[in-house]
Amino acid sequence: CTMTSPIDFLLSRQSNGNLTEPAPNKGELEQILQSAMSVPDHAGLTPWRITVVEGDARQTLANAYVASVKAGGADEAKLAKAERMPFRAPLLVIVSTSYQEHPKVPKIEQSIAAGCAVHAMQMAAVALGFNAMWRTGDLAFCDVVKQHLAIETENDIVGYLYIGTEARTLPNKPRKSFSEVTRYL
Repeated sequence: CTMTSPIDFLLSRQSNGNLTEPAPNKGELEQILQSAMSVPDHAGLTPWRITVVEGDARQTLANAYVASVKAGGADEAKLAKAERMPFRAPLLVIVSTSYQEHPKVPKIEQSIAAGCAVHAMQMAAVALGFNAMWRTGDLAFCDVVKQHLAIETENDIVGYLYIGTEARTLPNKPRKSFSEVTRYL
């Protein structure tokens, strides 16, 4: 086993949507979830909520997706795709916002903090030997799905984090240079 430095870990990490069993065990999942509690969080608001979906609960989520797609008048192919989506990985962690009124912490900062929570959990999953894919898509912006997940419509689904063991290893993706997006004053 080759140990990777933290910086090498960050520079080489990549998402992999080819996920299968096993999922993290209870202790590993708790470490992943706890990692969300260490992100930057102005005023300590914890403006996110986490929903864990595993096992048979994936079918409940599939039902919510299908209800959403049906409400949009989709065809059979889209319905079938929506029903399969929760089964892309053995474990899903859904992160939604929990916006709070605060004089110094605008909504955008709270949304970013929730996004940081997703990122921290993704990094924790990879650090534990799993992989994860952060997804959004139309179903992250759907009130029907929010209703099924007991998320208030004024809040946002920041991401669906699919977690599992890599079913196949992907080739290293090319990295863009920071110089393309960086300037110095």
